[in-house]
Amino acid sequence: MAYQVTFISGDGTGPEISEAVSRVLEATGVGFEWDWQSAGADVYEEEGNPLPERVIDSIKDRGLAVKGPITTPVGSGFRSINVALRKTLDLYACLRPCKAYEGVRTRFPETDIVIVRENHEDLYAGVEYERGDGRTEKLRQFIKETEGTELREDIGVTIKAISEYGTRRIVKAAFEYARAHGRSKVTAAHKANIMKYSDGLFLEVARQVAEEYADIEFEDRIIDNLCNQLVSRPEEYDVIVLPNLYGDIVSDLGAGLIGGLGMAPGANVGDDCAVFEAVHGSAPKYKGQNKVNPMALMLSGVMLLHHIEETEAAERMEGAIAEVIKEGDRVTYDMKPSRDDPSAVGTSDVADAVIAKMEERVAA
Repeated sequence: MAYQVTFISGDGTGPEISEAVSRVLEATGVGFEWDWQSAGADVYEEEGNPLPERVIDSIKDRGLAVKGPITTPVGSGFRSINVALRKTLDLYACLRPCKAYEGVRTRFPETDIVIVRENHEDLYAGVEYERGDGRTEKLRQFIKETEGTELREDIGVTIKAISEYGTRRIVKAAFEYARAHGRSKVTAAHKANIMKYSDGLFLEVARQVAEEYADIEFEDRIIDNLCNQLVSRPEEYDVIVLPNLYGDIVSDLGAGLIGGLGMAPGANVGDDCAVFEAVHGSAPKYKGQNKVNPMALMLSGVMLLHHIEETEAAERMEGAIAEVIKEGDRVTYDMKPSRDDPSAVGTSDVADAVIAKMEERVAA
């Protein structure tokens, strides 16, 4: 039986990356029935909405989606297609594996961590008060009357809200991921030494959840100390769970550890739906040139296979990707020692190389 999956082709270089990745996924031998959907800047021009309801409905019906790189139109009044997907589908967990593959240029070849970021709360919840707004002045006066703290008149304010409910489910998601993927440790990152009622709550609840997973080691780290240690000894970390803002920052730090966003897969997961995506943008200046690296979305495809418990296919696909990277012959320009290396291949050629490696593995 084929898996029903929405495939959002994206815009810019998205369609060519998506075509390459869909071929590789099909070559694993797992059956897929794609519902191809379009979204982004091009769709906004045609339909007046960069994320039409038909896309949301398709994902709700299938519960699974792969999303190629998408551009959020500038000046459209639409904050972010990614944020809209997360909120509408309640995709509360952002998963970002950061694994260094042999052959990728990096100073941290031992890196193999997974960032689990809470998607809805914290400073990104969107509760803000603008400088000079009457509501901001009311808030300022309320704080003065209740806390005795007088803030400057010319402030802008963003509320940092962290709930027990949101924390409990993201920390459980981190432990469940660790258990499902044979990971041995979960680290909770926070700034509870300063923000005792928000980050303090995050840490308190994380410790409570950790008691339910005696088979997995738990520790916590203050966020600035974590960042220091990640760039000095990343091998000491395994799964890291963080509130929204810290998770956003550390996710990009993790991508830097493994060679950049071109190697950074991702997934946004909820209880009912999961969307697998490359972290990088749509690079419209390379549109139609068959030039950009499809590895990040390919590795997101590996995450999809693990999610649907097609473990053997996931391991075969990841192994083939790793071999292509290690050999370094059939890779895009950004993975060559020199970016103008004439031996660099195109997007579709990388897919062909990975498919050939998978076929070799089956034959062996």
